[in-house]
Amino acid sequence: MTTKGQNPNHPKKGSSITVDPIRSLKDIRKIKRKLKKTGSRDLLLFSMGINNGLRVGDLLNLKVEDVIDLEPGETLKIREQKTGKQNVLMVNGEVHQALERFIEATNPKDEDPLFKSRKTGKALTVPYASQLVKSWCRDLKGNFGSHTLRKTFGYIQRTEFGVGFDVLCKRFGHSSPAITMRYLGIEDKEVNGILLNEI
Repeated sequence: MTTKGQNPNHPKKGSSITVDPIRSLKDIRKIKRKLKKTGSRDLLLFSMGINNGLRVGDLLNLKVEDVIDLEPGETLKIREQKTGKQNVLMVNGEVHQALERFIEATNPKDEDPLFKSRKTGKALTVPYASQLVKSWCRDLKGNFGSHTLRKTFGYIQRTEFGVGFDVLCKRFGHSSPAITMRYLGIEDKEVNGILLNEI
């Protein structure tokens, strides 16, 4: 029950909303096709997010000069805004393609924010990025936001590439694999699925 003026989709003070990963490669490909038509900036943010598992806030801090000369396989050291720890951004083939497309389409200045607002010219904010992700995932079932990109990285690494929770735990900077399991939202049907394994 909500009180007058309270948004039913907004959590109570002190609580939080859990967002979902994008759980299928088919849906990821669909979003990429859509973003290729609508804008190179958004495609780059999506590709960089789902291929690195970094927080969106850390991606939004990047400037063009930080990444413009990176080739596939090269990394950039970054300091995480939330934890103050050092981490790396990797440019794989997918991110490099999106980066080249972005540079060709926008011809940005080196000192520009990599992900800048078309209205203000300043870096996008996390709440705005969250709204973008919601719009990209409009046709999917679930609750989505800025953390969706980071969670999608972990979910797809695990389900499609067989990467273990211990490795993902290290990548995410979690204190234990159990936290990573909760973070990635293990579903009941997945747990029940192991009961079909015949020993």
